[in-house]
Amino acid sequence: MAARTAATALRGPRRAHAVLPACLALLLLLPAALFAGMSGQAAPAAQPEPAGQAVERSRDRELIDERLAAMPAQRPGQVDLFALAVAGDGRESVFRNEAAYFEELASARYGAAGRTLALVNHPDSLGATPRPLASLDSLRHALAGIAARMDPDEDILLLFITTHGTRRHTLVLHQPGAFDETLTPSGLRAALDDAGIRHRVLIVSACFSGGFIPALANPDSIVITAARHDRSSFGCGDTASATWFGRALLVEGLNRDGGLLDAFAYARRQVERRERIEGHTASWPQLHVGEDMRARLEAWEARLERGPPLPYPHPL
Repeated sequence: MAARTAATALRGPRRAHAVLPACLALLLLLPAALFAGMSGQAAPAAQPEPAGQAVERSRDRELIDERLAAMPAQRPGQVDLFALAVAGDGRESVFRNEAAYFEELASARYGAAGRTLALVNHPDSLGATPRPLASLDSLRHALAGIAARMDPDEDILLLFITTHGTRRHTLVLHQPGAFDETLTPSGLRAALDDAGIRHRVLIVSACFSGGFIPALANPDSIVITAARHDRSSFGCGDTASATWFGRALLVEGLNRDGGLLDAFAYARRQVERRERIEGHTASWPQLHVGEDMRARLEAWEARLERGPPLPYPHPL
């Protein structure tokens, strides 16, 4: 605006030249809001949040709080596992299938004992059996709520995310007709750090998910990904009931004897074998093991009494 005023003055009568510097100085000293009023333009105002999004966020927080309130209390002096599943892309049922199964598996077989929660983007989440949706806000709210129930020096978070991933290393959080967001590695790290969750086992099942490891890796974390940072993973789409990696790790690997790292080794072998048979470029599932977390996980698994294998409720 100041540039246009100066140009007008220079095109006008010569007597305007004497007052031009003073005018420009005055304009620079005026507050931005007053200057906008002088020009006839309103100052930019913050856009109100759409009413539907506010209602949706309130609904999801209430559902999360209900699930948190129903969890068994943390047991002092014992390591408790808290499990959180996130199904990111609500346009495909395969992610819903895996998140719902993970929640049951963690409780029935992997020691979570009811300390589980699933955030699921899918039309069914709005139906007769409602689930909280998986938005950035609900993820942060769930992590903060879980952290409030944990002993940060004792307990472990097991987080499983299943969705589409992009070459830019972002994860899709999409609920049809509601929101379309992306979760970045730094955003997930910040959500975990802000919640104060220290001991972390993180599973990211998505294309290019190896790109999450640099941001999430530390001595107190184990990070498992379905693919290398530059590779796709396989098995999504509504013609499948489970992704290749989800089936190999959850349905098969964690239903075998042995711990989580054994289940990952098994899953990697199975995925590589299937990719070779079907002629796909290898996805190369990745693993980071923080040494402090390795010792904690192995000590906890040594005392774990697993339940029987849990059947997958969808045809494979």
